[in-house]
Amino acid sequence: MKDSEIIFSSVDAMDQSPHRLSEQLLEAIEERIVTGEYPPGARLDEVELAEAFGVSRTPIREALIRLGSIHMIEKMPRKGWAVAPASPRRLCEMFEFMAELEALCGSFAARRATPFQLQKLLAAHEACRGVNDPDEYYRLNEIFHVALYQASGNEFLIEQTLEMQRRARPYRRLQLRVPARIASSFAEHEQIVATILANNADLAAEKLRQHVMVQGERFANLIQSVEKLSTADVKRRA
Repeated sequence: MKDSEIIFSSVDAMDQSPHRLSEQLLEAIEERIVTGEYPPGARLDEVELAEAFGVSRTPIREALIRLGSIHMIEKMPRKGWAVAPASPRRLCEMFEFMAELEALCGSFAARRATPFQLQKLLAAHEACRGVNDPDEYYRLNEIFHVALYQASGNEFLIEQTLEMQRRARPYRRLQLRVPARIASSFAEHEQIVATILANNADLAAEKLRQHVMVQGERFANLIQSVEKLSTADVKRRA
């Protein structure tokens, strides 16, 4: 049983408030996009989704509009919504921008983080230690990065970085499936935490920039993973 099916398996257990229902649907659809069940280019039909989740089309439509607002899906002429494909150039630009946002968070965190924020960052880092499952590591990795954003102490920066994180989420998750990437990611976190604890703002920014930016082999692996998902979807629908 999929996570989204568990969420909507009981009407009694479901929060019926319109906003919360839309949020739950958004998270469930996003999860399927992230895990590749709805790969780039896959069509998202309102009627089929409403039947799959056992809800009316209205909250489905609201969830799709919100996913469209963050460019995770796109409106197709006379065909409804589809998961947004990402060209190599678009992916490169996305990660380049994300890297700069997180670098700024790291720089601010090294200068401003409170003892409590540093404690949360360390705890989030330690929670990732020894985790080998890509999906579980990604969940804990997100907690680590959110703790980092919060440590920046700049609410506007936190909001913008969280929005960008959500847009990049499917692709950041995909790269964790590349062999040895989890171990490398954790080692990079270790260095990031050390520079923040040392109040080295410039080095913290640079370490985060290197951590987020995908270049060379990492970028090639990411593109290959995206292409595999798209090819698999075409074969499934043929």
